Amino acid sequence: MRKMIYPAATALVLLLAAFTWFSVQQWQIGNNYSIKFTGKYADGTFKTMKGTIIFDEQNPAAAKFDVTIDVASINTGNGLKNRHARSDKWFDAEKYPVIHFVSSSVVKTAGGYEVKGILEMHGISKPFTIPFTFSRNGANGVFTGNFKVNRADYGITTARGDESDFTSLAVTVPVTSR
Repeated sequence: MRKMIYPAATALVLLLAAFTWFSVQQWQIGNNYSIKFTGKYADGTFKTMKGTIIFDEQNPAAAKFDVTIDVASINTGNGLKNRHARSDKWFDAEKYPVIHFVSSSVVKTAGGYEVKGILEMHGISKPFTIPFTFSRNGANGVFTGNFKVNRADYGITTARGDESDFTSLAVTVPVTSR
């Protein structure tokens, strides 16, 4: 009986050791992130974001992103536009206080990476893909993404079927290793 326990225990230890090679990096979002948007009717930033980022450029399949943006933190540089954007005529920040993205997969691409997941905005959840790059500098890194969101898909505008339905976003998120 003892002759079987030692080989089984050895195999278990080796198996567990093999899985430690596949650990992923947890990142803390830095305070100097930037979420800029540009559209036909408004340009500006979102000032408040928080979330969890687990990412290792050597193992993108194990990555997880869970990020929220506070809708009330919108800043267009114009008080009247800010009130309009927060009102029920656009984001309805009182009823839908956050924009939320949760990843389902991350893959390496020719230009960087692509994260697929569910984007929830204005009470509507839809599959969404965000292209991004990642630059590491020791224990620090920066995620950068440029993409468009069709506001009509989320009930924030009446669809016109042209470029005015879209808002372009430029996101830069500095991170520190946990």
